[in-house]
Amino acid sequence: MWWTVIIFFFFLIIGDLDKKKDGWQSRWVISDWKKSEGKAGTFKHTAGKWAADPDDKGIQTYPDARHFAISAKIPEFSNKNRTLVVQYSIKFEQDIECGGGYIKLMSGYVNQKKFGGDTPYSLMFGPDICGTQTKKLHLILSYQGQNYPIKKDLQCETDKLTHVYTFILRPDASYSLLVDNRERESGSMYTDWDILPPRRIKDVNAKKPKDWDDREYIDDPNDVKPEGYDSIPAEIPDPKAKKPDTWDDDEDGIWRPPKVPNPAYKGPWKRKRIKNPNYKGKWKIPWIDNPEFEDDPDLYVLKPIKYVGIEIWQVKAGSVFDNILICDDPAYAKQVVEETWAKNKEAEKEAFEEAEKVRRAKEEEEAQRAREEGERRRRDRGHDRRSRDRERYREKYRRRDHRDYLDDDYHDEL
Repeated sequence: MWWTVIIFFFFLIIGDLDKKKDGWQSRWVISDWKKSEGKAGTFKHTAGKWAADPDDKGIQTYPDARHFAISAKIPEFSNKNRTLVVQYSIKFEQDIECGGGYIKLMSGYVNQKKFGGDTPYSLMFGPDICGTQTKKLHLILSYQGQNYPIKKDLQCETDKLTHVYTFILRPDASYSLLVDNRERESGSMYTDWDILPPRRIKDVNAKKPKDWDDREYIDDPNDVKPEGYDSIPAEIPDPKAKKPDTWDDDEDGIWRPPKVPNPAYKGPWKRKRIKNPNYKGKWKIPWIDNPEFEDDPDLYVLKPIKYVGIEIWQVKAGSVFDNILICDDPAYAKQVVEETWAKNKEAEKEAFEEAEKVRRAKEEEEAQRAREEGERRRRDRGHDRRSRDRERYREKYRRRDHRDYLDDDYHDEL
């Protein structure tokens, strides 16, 4: 489609235009937001560490503890009567402690040099990580000027490898969320966002009908208690018991065997339980049409997209954004993932594992040096302590010898 071709050109902004020295910088504008406060970060053009293809570069956040804001103007895109596909890749190659990795789509005019956290957006999509608790995947849609987050708890990837996030929104307001080309979530804007009142609600005024029988089992009315059932004693004399030889009836009284539970006794009689032929099931509050619901056939329609932006805060910087795609063809988006991420994922994983081996070896080497240095210092301290002890010992005996000498002189004078 014509739109696919146009947006595909945008997809190449970070990718193939690397070959031009100022390729990405000619299309992306770094905002001055937070710059006057000394809190603004920037971006560098790099494939990052353990890249499968060093020439396939993205833009990476740096330095640490900064706000990052950058945007690019794109050909205007409307998803009216067409599917919207938003896709990009991100690699958290830093040990991210707390920070975002999402992108925003914006409509209307945006002053890109002032683009920041207060800039209105039509869609916000992507990971947000903070500590071990927050591993959220944001999916926020704007409707009539208000932002609505998805109600589902979506989880993002947290390792140091590249991952691709894809959001597909269709004209029937259904959606799919893919991670690395695999569907992770799906649903509808009608149910998964609190944008419109629900179509149907529970009838709070409904009451269970008086003739509603919700007893699944009942006593068998045809079951009759056996004759003499109530005469069966709970205990009987122990038939195995014997009168002790030492028992004296005159002194001990009449001997009676101890009582034991009667195996014939079945407890109080109860009718058998049978399936209730009139059982109607557990009564539930019925659902009715919500009188406050008013459908909007354009619920899925965002304001025409004109800009894509990255606006995040990160404690530790180092995230690489790449392969941003906005189009109307999910099959094409899937093909892009196969041609970019899929063909390189194993090579990237191998490069990462090799880098980890080098890192661990270096850490072990540094730890070994630290242990050796600590041991050397302990030996030096021990040597110094022994030297001090020997010196104190010599000084002690020098003082004693001196006292003995003085005592000898004293005795000689006497």
